[in-house]
Amino acid sequence: MAGLRGKALIAYLVVCVFWGSTYLAIRVGVGVLPPFLFAGLRFLTAGVLLLAAALALGDTLPRRAIDWRTQAIVGVLLLAGGNAFVVWAEQYVTSGVASIFVVTVALWMAFFDAIIPGGSGDLNWRVVAGLLLGFLGTALLVGASPAEILRADLRGPIALTCASASWSLGSVYGKRHRTETSPYVGAALQMIAGGAVVALIGTALGEWNRWHLTPKGVGAIAYLVVFGSILGYSAYTYALRHASPTIVGTYAYVNPVIAVLLGWLILSEPVTARTFVAMALIVGAVVWIQFSHKLAVRRAGGQADRTPVEAVRHAAS
Repeated sequence: MAGLRGKALIAYLVVCVFWGSTYLAIRVGVGVLPPFLFAGLRFLTAGVLLLAAALALGDTLPRRAIDWRTQAIVGVLLLAGGNAFVVWAEQYVTSGVASIFVVTVALWMAFFDAIIPGGSGDLNWRVVAGLLLGFLGTALLVGASPAEILRADLRGPIALTCASASWSLGSVYGKRHRTETSPYVGAALQMIAGGAVVALIGTALGEWNRWHLTPKGVGAIAYLVVFGSILGYSAYTYALRHASPTIVGTYAYVNPVIAVLLGWLILSEPVTARTFVAMALIVGAVVWIQFSHKLAVRRAGGQADRTPVEAVRHAAS
């Protein structure tokens, strides 16, 4: 099932909308709280709440040790290696520059999906063209110039690059190593594992000395726990189970569009003609990548239905 349809499509849209709205909350939170404890405790809280709700509604914990191991590895790669370092990096780069690096998740996802055996990844010219088009649209949307990116503190870009690669690798790893747990229990265990590791990093760095809850900090944590983690992350794990990582990874292109639209609707932030051109490029790129995967699946299906003689004739024609 390479494409998005039904519940997987709804989950993908939930990810796009909710994660597109978390930029501001992360920026507010990291301004008043130490980054690793902020990220780690957010995920720990969300994971415990989601797990309690899932078990109360009849879900069960994994029965196999391999499932526990898989959820722990995915949680560390996505949340400790991915999200936590995005939070940390926002101390050193502007949100515009950060978003340029974060959208490379779509590129990394397509790369790992294509080179790691066992998936539906097909890094053909159509997919590559769609990924580059989406990257161009995002650069145009945030208005970050190459000179601005090069002038940024190197700690930010390096951390963001590693974070995007780690998040993408964790997503593809989770896709390749299926478990018998539900998406909700799986998401909860991943958040608990990743959150615990990030909180331990913050503790080792002495961040408790700077942990002082303020109304802004509480509001940021509460919003991210509910919308960013419990709803958004659960939807992400569900979509990833039912669609290609390359397609699901295009959420990174859509998030800045949602952020800009929310800023326009709620905060009356200015929107220019360039904004609409950029959003058109991004949406067009996502649709193009989706179409490319459907075309590849149809061709693969047609090839599988042919007899060996017909396949040779088709290849020679």
